[in-house]
Amino acid sequence: MKKGLLIILSGPSGVGKGTVRQEILKNPAVDLYYSVSLTTRAMRPGEADGREYYFVTNEEFDANLANGNLLEWNQFVGNRYGTPKDKVEAKRLAGHNVLLEIDVNGATQVLSKMKDPGVVSIFLAPPSFESLEARIRGRSTESEDAIQARLEKARLEVALKDRYDYVVVNDTVEQAAKDIEKIIFDKIRALDENAIE
Repeated sequence: MKKGLLIILSGPSGVGKGTVRQEILKNPAVDLYYSVSLTTRAMRPGEADGREYYFVTNEEFDANLANGNLLEWNQFVGNRYGTPKDKVEAKRLAGHNVLLEIDVNGATQVLSKMKDPGVVSIFLAPPSFESLEARIRGRSTESEDAIQARLEKARLEVALKDRYDYVVVNDTVEQAAKDIEKIIFDKIRALDENAIE
């Protein structure tokens, strides 16, 4: 069986990664599995273990870290989050393409560990910085200080977009999803052609 791709989708907060991912998941031809992260945070009402996250104790998280089973990990508001390598690789070995929707820091960690021809990194960029700011402000959920912090982080992240294999501009969700699907199919075709040679 052919091993699936590992697709890294990254970009600044507010660029629409989740919305674009959901659009791509509508296309069964892409055979995409969305990677579920481990987290030490408590489960919220309506969540299920293994669906939103794998909910683990701090000790279990430490064990995964010590065993080298985290492709990347990060800490937010006192809780840790990480991508479990064993679950990602099991899906890829079963022939599925796996999508990691992670921030720039996480993407940098994965790219430093995975020297695999089946890894493809995509940076989702806003059409303009103004549009990103409008989107972040449109959420109306954060203080001005928090918004400024997000925008400053986004500026630093956008500056790193050339580290990725591809940059896709999220002008419209449908077009961004189509562009990413084309990248995935082109990558599969290129790997198949190399395997034949």
